[in-house]
Amino acid sequence: MVELNELRDNPGSRHKFKRLGRGIGSGKGKTSGKGVKGQKAREGVSLNGFEGGQLPIYRRLPKRGFKNIFRKEYAPVNVGAIAKAIEAGKINAAEPITEGVLKDAGLVRGAKVVGVRLLAVGEVTQKLTIAVSGASVAAIAAVEAAGGSVTTTVPSKASAAAAS
Repeated sequence: MVELNELRDNPGSRHKFKRLGRGIGSGKGKTSGKGVKGQKAREGVSLNGFEGGQLPIYRRLPKRGFKNIFRKEYAPVNVGAIAKAIEAGKINAAEPITEGVLKDAGLVRGAKVVGVRLLAVGEVTQKLTIAVSGASVAAIAAVEAAGGSVTTTVPSKASAAAAS
């Protein structure tokens, strides 16, 4: 049994405090290891990317890629998460499961989310009627195997290409 007076930190777990500005004999006196005057000798200075007035490398290199500001963001919801929410009593399996129902159950988060995409991670055993923006082929197959149905409001790229 360990007694209170025998408690110790592990060896090497605490470092000795570095005493700064305590005379030249200490090795860290006067300027405390910061050299002489200037911006870097001051407290709270961070000069990330500064190259002494030379144009920094992040400005010399060209910009790459493209960011679509009109991109639509879809929240991923797994079939297994819906099954867990039904077991927890957050979702009623007898009624159609819409994006609003999923949001109320706490499965969809995010302010910029346009819709919900159903994914096939997990298992579903009950007959469900799900209406979402999009769904993976495997998720549709999983729900239909349990006797349910999935309807998507946004046409997939494959079906849009086939129609044209």
